[in-house]
Amino acid sequence: MPILGILASSYLAAKGSYESIATVTVGSGGVSEIDFTSISSTYTHLQLRGLSRTTRLNSGDGDGIQIQFNTDTGNNYAWHFLSGNGSAASASAATTTNRVALFGGADDGGGSNEFGAYAIDILDYKNTNKYKTVRSLGGYDSNGTGNITFGSGVWMNTNAITAIKIKAVSASNLMQYTTFALYGIKSA
Repeated sequence: MPILGILASSYLAAKGSYESIATVTVGSGGVSEIDFTSISSTYTHLQLRGLSRTTRLNSGDGDGIQIQFNTDTGNNYAWHFLSGNGSAASASAATTTNRVALFGGADDGGGSNEFGAYAIDILDYKNTNKYKTVRSLGGYDSNGTGNITFGSGVWMNTNAITAIKIKAVSASNLMQYTTFALYGIKSA
């Protein structure tokens, strides 16, 4: 039987290439943010795999997540995305902003128990000679509607990433059962 979705990415790499660092699952009542801290510098890249749903009520239009690194809230991030819903495509971008915004998540205005899924790569996270690049594939299905989104971003800072903060783009809460798992990717 083929393995589909976010889980498939763990089987595409050589055995032992991905190492689980931490997993956070939101409990009852939701939270405003998820934090991964004290990230070790023993890997080459990082990957976040997640399922998200926010308290935003927007008739199923979806929501996204935003990522900040090392508690940096300065305007030294940029991002863009391409999105399609089966009948139309859209794109957007932002420069000199205070976050990497990644779209493709679900909101509370959609169907019940609807979650968006993400696979997010954070490349060369410990390299202190370059800015940090993020790429993301996300999406959700809302009983035949929904979207799929490819996004990327950059943190214009050469510091090694030691912490990651995840919040809803809409500033609403992340709902119960939202889950993000952080993996370290070892070099080949």
